[in-house]
Amino acid sequence: MADKAELDLRFWLATLASKGATAALPLVVTPKAPLAFRAWTPETTMERGIWNIPVPATGPEVSPHITLAPVVGWDSAGYRLGYGGGYFDRTLASYTPTPIAIGIGLNAAQLPTIFPQPHDISMDYIVSETGPQPLRS
Repeated sequence: MADKAELDLRFWLATLASKGATAALPLVVTPKAPLAFRAWTPETTMERGIWNIPVPATGPEVSPHITLAPVVGWDSAGYRLGYGGGYFDRTLASYTPTPIAIGIGLNAAQLPTIFPQPHDISMDYIVSETGPQPLRS
């Protein structure tokens, strides 16, 4: 877990990478701008990024086809709450086509609504301890 208690998904990415997937981790390069993604393997040298979250220290930037985002809270429309100050929404909005967006969280974190703002982008799926839940098409 990172300092603000978002899920650390590197164990899952390591499993995917062992099966041939290309994995990347997000990092803040410019405050209040979309995130960048750097290629990652379990051998990648890490450093502390914004909010003390581990990020790849160096490496090529990649464009994701699928994004995984830890959720602190989420609603049945697929809107998520995180600790990123809008970074994830800005990132999704910057891609054409938009990557498949998957939120990872706990059922206990589901809320009736997060009161989404016009800039919020909903997830395509939420994956929790009970499995995946499709949210939008």
